Amino acid sequence: MPAELTFVAPRRAKPPRHLADLSPEERQEVVRELGEKPFRAKQIAKHYYGALESDTAKMTDLPEASREKLGEALLPTLLTPVRHITCDNGMTRKTLWKAFDGVMFESVLMRYPDRVTLCISSQAGCGMNCPFCATGQAGLTRNLSTGEIVDQVVASARDLARGEVAGGPGRISNIVFMGMGEPMANYKRVLQTCRQITDPVPNGLGISQRGVTVSTVGLVPAINKLIDEKMQVRLAISLHAPDDELRDELVPINTRWKVEEVLDAAWRYAGTTGRRVSIEYALIKDINDQAWRADLLGKLLKGHLVHVNLIPLNPTPGSKWTASRPEDEREFVRRLQSHGVSVTVRDTRGQEIDGACGQLAAAEK
Repeated sequence: MPAELTFVAPRRAKPPRHLADLSPEERQEVVRELGEKPFRAKQIAKHYYGALESDTAKMTDLPEASREKLGEALLPTLLTPVRHITCDNGMTRKTLWKAFDGVMFESVLMRYPDRVTLCISSQAGCGMNCPFCATGQAGLTRNLSTGEIVDQVVASARDLARGEVAGGPGRISNIVFMGMGEPMANYKRVLQTCRQITDPVPNGLGISQRGVTVSTVGLVPAINKLIDEKMQVRLAISLHAPDDELRDELVPINTRWKVEEVLDAAWRYAGTTGRRVSIEYALIKDINDQAWRADLLGKLLKGHLVHVNLIPLNPTPGSKWTASRPEDEREFVRRLQSHGVSVTVRDTRGQEIDGACGQLAAAEK
């Protein structure tokens, strides 16, 4: 009996309308309706994306009498940080956010010597029901709005710029949609977010498209739509098994779109964009880490524009599964490399704060 999949998020009250939910023209219309000059919309966007400022009271180029109403109309408070938890000497920071309706979700900021990566959520919970993932087991609460996704980035970038993260002031260089949720199941808002992350100020944060990674368990129609967007974001496929029999169990979406269909879509994406596709593969002891599966995966990927990220499974409470033995992990790597496939074993940053892959459950302890 295949695990149940949830594609359509439950209907709930909508978050307040936010600047990030609107096009530049729509922002101007909102400002015009307030009796203000339309160029004020651009000024506010410049503060939000350029100076990472969400408080119109601090925007001294706006008329003092108008600041509050402009703030209420375009920059309402969407997210409240419930807590930050850190590890790796403060270089990894997980934030639990609370939305207007009490819904919780998480993001993880990871600081490396050469880059700063922010892992963001696109849904509260996840409807893909992968049995080894804490987020998937929690089920889907709702889709996040574009404003709620973008605001995770702006709020984290603000803290980083103001030196509130260990290591001194800095800038986010990479965004990965690998937090809570299946990004392709919230396609329209994730795409809007990608554009606002990467458009230059005042319409976005000006982060390079090449620094953005969108992950998916394999929603083939959505991958095809992304191909048509002609963007330069990286596509990551959460594969976790090279054979349909096991993948049906580990990644239930495989009952809809099989390994071959998912990889065919990935190769079309690579061919159109020239970007190397990432294959995410959580190594699970005695489940998917056999040498013959490494060979099968190597044969499927050989000759393609691809890189494999092997992820030692991050155990979650009550799970029967755990990470592979070191010798099995090494043999898996060796077998993939023997097929000429590029592979790295991911650094499991944030494991001790339940901030690593598959551990985000937004539990308020």
